[in-house]
Amino acid sequence: MNENLRGSVLMMGSMATFTLNDAVIKYLAQGLPTFQVVLLRGLAATALITLLAWLTGALCRPIPRGDWPAVIGRSVVEVASFFPFVLALTHMPLANVTAILQALPLTITAASAVFLGERVGWRRWTAIALGFVGVLMIVRPGGADFDGWSLVACAAMLTITARDLITRRLSPEVPSLNVAIITAAGVTALGAALTVGQDWAPVDAGQGGLIFLASAFILGGYLFSIMAMRVGEVSAVTPFRYTALIWGLLLGWFVFGDWPKPMTLMGAALIAGTGLYTLFRESRPAPAPRPNAPR
Repeated sequence: MNENLRGSVLMMGSMATFTLNDAVIKYLAQGLPTFQVVLLRGLAATALITLLAWLTGALCRPIPRGDWPAVIGRSVVEVASFFPFVLALTHMPLANVTAILQALPLTITAASAVFLGERVGWRRWTAIALGFVGVLMIVRPGGADFDGWSLVACAAMLTITARDLITRRLSPEVPSLNVAIITAAGVTALGAALTVGQDWAPVDAGQGGLIFLASAFILGGYLFSIMAMRVGEVSAVTPFRYTALIWGLLLGWFVFGDWPKPMTLMGAALIAGTGLYTLFRESRPAPAPRPNAPR
């Protein structure tokens, strides 16, 4: 498994766990204050990540001094992206929010070419562009689904782009689990700040179990996303964010009864096709060097 393929698998795992977490949060927000859920989930997630870091020895590996600005900056941008995202999530269908965020491969690839100097071939550009066409088929700008909350989701998309580019700046010596702890703590602090002065609702056993489940999902999301952005090329790994759309469509249907429209399904099929094409190309062995021609 080469670096690009490993990063692609990690990205698919990240998208699955993040979307499962989003579905649980959206479901719980129907009966509990949203940021109460964010705070409780954050406390459980931070404890889980810290325990895992302790068991694996990551806590004994300090973050190099030169990486602290990037680690702190990444956490700040993560918090900045989470606030508009959770607002959009609680006011829009899950599949719609997920679909808007699928423009990330395009924005991240363009940003990596500009700021990181990565070379992006025409085949990748073509696959990503086709995937973006699929996103437009789902979002349908100017239609009924593209409202003010869609713009809030777009704001989250731009800040997530900055977050992933900062992640690429981390040196190999930085433990991913330690970065995940700081990220989880930052989001938890946001939840705590936004619950000040608000009334709390009682949490029953079922809701408590779902909060713990969401914390396990977010643990996987944080860890896989950090690891994915630290291996392979950004332009090869980020197209697999499109798999989140498949999860969003399925969970939106099964959990919330949001049946996708035909155009949405066509867009999802186009997005999945471009992701599978990219996976096929990355899994192919590199061609053997041609022998030198006789003189």
